[in-house]
Amino acid sequence: MSVSIPHLSHPKPTRTIVSRPAKVPRATTMHLNAIREVSIVSLAIFLYFFVRGLMHSKASLAEEHARWLVDFERWLGIFHEPAIQKWTLEQDWLVRVVNSIYIYGHWPVLVSTLVWLLWKRRDLFPVYRSALLISGAIGLVVFVTFPMAPPRFLPDLGFVDTVTLHTNAYRVLQPPSFTNQYAAMPSLHVGWNLLMGIAIFTSTRHRFWRAFAIVMPLAMYLATILTANHYILDGIVGSLVALTGLAIAWRISGPAADTAATPRPEPVPVPVAFEEGKHAA
Repeated sequence: MSVSIPHLSHPKPTRTIVSRPAKVPRATTMHLNAIREVSIVSLAIFLYFFVRGLMHSKASLAEEHARWLVDFERWLGIFHEPAIQKWTLEQDWLVRVVNSIYIYGHWPVLVSTLVWLLWKRRDLFPVYRSALLISGAIGLVVFVTFPMAPPRFLPDLGFVDTVTLHTNAYRVLQPPSFTNQYAAMPSLHVGWNLLMGIAIFTSTRHRFWRAFAIVMPLAMYLATILTANHYILDGIVGSLVALTGLAIAWRISGPAADTAATPRPEPVPVPVAFEEGKHAA
């Protein structure tokens, strides 16, 4: 008796078509990211000056803190600002140079450096953007808790406001009604220029720009003293605040942090297809 065994046919392999979302052009993504970063920095700068302008510090308390700092510098043996400025005032060309550095060597340098980072070193831009925001926030806390009059408000000690001696352009660009005049400590003029110097020096091998990165923060530090806008210790504390902001920013926004935060893709199983008519052994 013969038993018929039905022929088992193997199903034909089916082909699954997976629809993928349309990719956004790389250039469009870069432009959107650039617009976002510029918007964040612009808003932060506006809020920084707006909040700083709202801080109505008591002039008497700010002057008291300033004279305390003068006494402290005398105790340290570094209170030489009046003597240095007196010599500077005898050199008219030098007064004009330090005025120009103080007026045009800060915001133009900050803006141009940030734009260059966003264009050439997009991986480092978030670090220095965050460093500016963090150090600015620290500065605002100090301005509130420890207001301090700048040297130009102490003419009895021999200080002269050289910026307004030749022009009122800077005071017009930053009117007293929009800024806190009692925010000498810390000097973010010096601190933020130092951040830009570090950004430039570590991002290029060009000798000229590396030299500029070294000279520029030092020139700003001297300009803040020679124009009677800051004391010697203001620039030192401002640099420490900026470096603190950079250290924190590197932890939260640095390339290493981005790499650690990016999850590794899980392996995708690859189906094995058998050709029709062949059987596994």
